[in-house]
Amino acid sequence: MKLFADWLPLIAFFVIYKTVDIYAATAGAIVISLAMILLMRARGHDIDKMQWISLGLIVVFGGATLLLQDERFIKAKPSLLYLLFGLVLIVPHLLKGLYLIEKLMAGRIELPAQAWRRLNMAWALFFLAMALVNAWVAVSFSTDIWVDFKVFGTLALTLVFVIAQALYMGRFIKTESDKPSEP
Repeated sequence: MKLFADWLPLIAFFVIYKTVDIYAATAGAIVISLAMILLMRARGHDIDKMQWISLGLIVVFGGATLLLQDERFIKAKPSLLYLLFGLVLIVPHLLKGLYLIEKLMAGRIELPAQAWRRLNMAWALFFLAMALVNAWVAVSFSTDIWVDFKVFGTLALTLVFVIAQALYMGRFIKTESDKPSEP
């Protein structure tokens, strides 16, 4: 359900933008984002902090876009979200040596501390880079190109990054033959 809640507003935004305009797409994304959160709550699903933050940003920046009829606000929203994700990962890492990526993946995978450190820093830098790239595309290109980048470009960049991270983590995964046998 979480994956559906994350993707449906983006898909709706894209379709409505291509068929109507940026303002209708923004309104649609706000309404669908709110509806998905309400549906998740009604079904008793957990809503994580990042979903609440994303909802807040779409309502605030989408609302500003609609109220002021200025698309710059909705274009800034992904950069702010990526910046926030990057800071949430990098600040505890630098100040306290905490790797939040390890906490997020707790129990799913075992990695040495050095690998968690590198993985946490890689994700933090990836999000910070995505914030910059989105801002650059938003100010340097047409809204059509920005919308295509938001949907397809960020998906492609994220997929390539996730595959690279999986290959990196794969070096540390122990198979059954690597584990000591029990008597």
